[in-house]
Amino acid sequence: MATRAWVTTHRLYGHCIRRRFPSLKPSLRPFPVKPFSPFNNSQKLSNSSAMEPPAAVLPKEMTHSMDATTEDEYASQAKLLQEFTNLSSIKKAWTFKCNNGNSSQIMFSISQSNLIGNKKKTNILSAFISNQSNHSVSFQWSPFPIEMTGVSTIVPSPSGLKLLVVKNGENGSPVLLEIWGPSQLLKEIPIPQSVHGSIYTDGWFEGISWNYDESLIAYVAEEPSPPKPTFDGFGYKKGASDKDCGIWKGQGDWEEDWGETYSGKRKPALFVLKVNSGVVRAIEGIEESLSVGQVVWAPSSSTSSQKYLVFVGWSSKNGPRQVPRKLGIKYCYNRPCALYAVSAPFQELGNVTVDLATAINLTQGISSAFFPRFSPDGKLLVFLSAKSAVDSGAHCATDSLHKMDWPTDGKPYPDISIVDVAPVVMCPEDGGFPGLYISSFLDQPWLSDGCTVILSSTWGCNEVILAIDVIRCRISQISPPVSASSWNVLALVGDNILAVSSSPIDPPQIKYGCFQEQKQSISSVGWNWLDVSSPLSYSEKAKSLLSSLHRSIMKIPVKNASENLSKGARKPFEAIFVSHSNSQTDESCEDSQRNGPCNPLILILHGGPHSVSVSSYSKSLAFLSALGFNLLLVNYRGSLGFGEEALQSLPGKVGSQDVGDVLAALDYVIERGLADPSKVAVLGGSHGGFLTTHLIGQAPDRFVAACVRNPVCNLSLMVGTTDIPDWCYVEAYGSKGKTFFTEAPLMEHLSVLYSKSPISHLSKVKTPTLFLLGAQDLRVPVSNGLQYARALKEKGVDVKVIVFPNDVHAIERPQSDFESFLNIGVWFKKYCT
Repeated sequence: MATRAWVTTHRLYGHCIRRRFPSLKPSLRPFPVKPFSPFNNSQKLSNSSAMEPPAAVLPKEMTHSMDATTEDEYASQAKLLQEFTNLSSIKKAWTFKCNNGNSSQIMFSISQSNLIGNKKKTNILSAFISNQSNHSVSFQWSPFPIEMTGVSTIVPSPSGLKLLVVKNGENGSPVLLEIWGPSQLLKEIPIPQSVHGSIYTDGWFEGISWNYDESLIAYVAEEPSPPKPTFDGFGYKKGASDKDCGIWKGQGDWEEDWGETYSGKRKPALFVLKVNSGVVRAIEGIEESLSVGQVVWAPSSSTSSQKYLVFVGWSSKNGPRQVPRKLGIKYCYNRPCALYAVSAPFQELGNVTVDLATAINLTQGISSAFFPRFSPDGKLLVFLSAKSAVDSGAHCATDSLHKMDWPTDGKPYPDISIVDVAPVVMCPEDGGFPGLYISSFLDQPWLSDGCTVILSSTWGCNEVILAIDVIRCRISQISPPVSASSWNVLALVGDNILAVSSSPIDPPQIKYGCFQEQKQSISSVGWNWLDVSSPLSYSEKAKSLLSSLHRSIMKIPVKNASENLSKGARKPFEAIFVSHSNSQTDESCEDSQRNGPCNPLILILHGGPHSVSVSSYSKSLAFLSALGFNLLLVNYRGSLGFGEEALQSLPGKVGSQDVGDVLAALDYVIERGLADPSKVAVLGGSHGGFLTTHLIGQAPDRFVAACVRNPVCNLSLMVGTTDIPDWCYVEAYGSKGKTFFTEAPLMEHLSVLYSKSPISHLSKVKTPTLFLLGAQDLRVPVSNGLQYARALKEKGVDVKVIVFPNDVHAIERPQSDFESFLNIGVWFKKYCT
């Protein structure tokens, strides 16, 4: 997820807070009584003790099959893991300007795991910011957070005077929309399933947008389910009503969904709510094959009263033959998409013909366009593109930023010229900008100059904050360039930035970036970053354990680099080394031998493969460090953040190039006396599990223990069961795999897929291996891990398998995540010490 002291006071704050939302009204009660809260009806206050189990939690029935020593180890580690699990994390922030112009209110969305309830609680915590005359800033925090029970998301209006609260129904109950004003609930609008299903709040299809006069709200929701056939005791029944007795519903035709995490989500569709009347209309004129998302209102025009919506559309036609088939979209930016424009409903235009009754494609000249954002003056539309991923077939690659001039009459047309703002970087200069790698975009990313956007992007092993001048096409890093931490922007407060900074050894810290106006350009030297003291607390034990750790970023030379490789693929890759104080990790010591024992080492391998391990805080990895392990997080070639040439060097070479890079990184730390070769374990999930199982097969004498989470072990099995079969082809064959991807693989395809898989090296494996599997995983179905685990058991390898029946690919439900890392800790302690 640069210091100057903050002035922080803990008291209820004044009039500019009161006019926002009633839950923030100061009184003797920190929060109002039942009728006045937009977040829940029970007025339950959140506190950390509600999250804590009464004693160290052991996984169900675990104590039935372990000896006393093992049970003690579980109890001890469970208690330690709770120290890290209870920490809250900041997910999002919204800012509101106060009347006096010198102050702002901020609402933070805070997430915290609730182990007993097996869910993540979301709380709202508010703060009042005032700029002081001495160029400092004062933060005054509300005394308590408030829990958002039953709330899916909240969306403030452009003026900040209204708040939309979305409550998605469960088990067929209606969606509930609430409109809140400064002091009360203004309107409550139930929307039955016959109109639409749940509103998307997933961060990808999600799009909820108020129009400029706050009379209409556009949003994306699941299209209503088609009617199902009805039967009674005499057979098929025509015209049956749900109120009829003695009938039952059939299943009807099966329809594709969007795969992993979208089970049952067939088609995101576009709707508009008229706020005053509560009437909802579906947008017409959108091609049936399109799923839509990320909707925004186009700027109004002084010459026309027509209103338009701009949205992203993904076609359900995929593959080289454009067959109707929804391939998995989670984590997959290689799905073609485009920006579309269409007329909005509820327009009273008399006899004037409504333009764009049918949606038009605004970005026909580019294979990918998403995250549309209009400039404050409405003259520019900027958007991101993952065209490198779409064109190459890699599930994620280097992004690019583009712009188009919005028509002055406000009427969009299909052949608007597209201009590159930040093109794809193929091979960055040493230390230079590596290109854009962006997973989210602020709704309001603009500084007051109207031409600079602020966003977070991956730069090597770090997340950084960038300022991009879309007029002059200039890019500046504005987070501290020498920071060993990762920075993420939360929100803009005028021309100031609210951000979060963290590292593997530093829990998240709120930062406030102030632009120094005397500087001539927006760059890192023009920003002063201040620490913010916040109520988010971390246990003294956790802080003490983290204080003894060090981290460094290592540059690992490529071994035996062929001249046939691109320049970018021959450059060193990077790894993050997290160590204890008895390990020498600074650059001055890396080239010399050190004496004395080393802590056991865990290799941490990210998935993807086109993902990245960044130098940000992870409670799970902090727990492993606290157990006494050193960590080496390897960003092998193919990772994000290092330029397109290095990334594209991996497809077609999985199981060889990436395996070689990991072994080179391990050799690098061993040769420098930073790791004991007899005490090395390896941990990876998804493609990281693919690498882990390859390593214990190709280098069976180098690892004393292994753990895999939903690993890819057999591509020839996965290709017929996964939601992304095209991934198997591209990673095994390279970009040419796109052209002959098929749902019916030929025998020669299956042979290649098998040869690239860890299972082809299974006969050499002897490393004790822990398997953590999600039974609802659609990305790497549980059969992949189970087949490999059973084969290891068959040959006498020490194996342990835990299957989480309700978890998907990420295994992130609180109890499952807790049990996973508890078992990882115990497993590695057993074999590494």
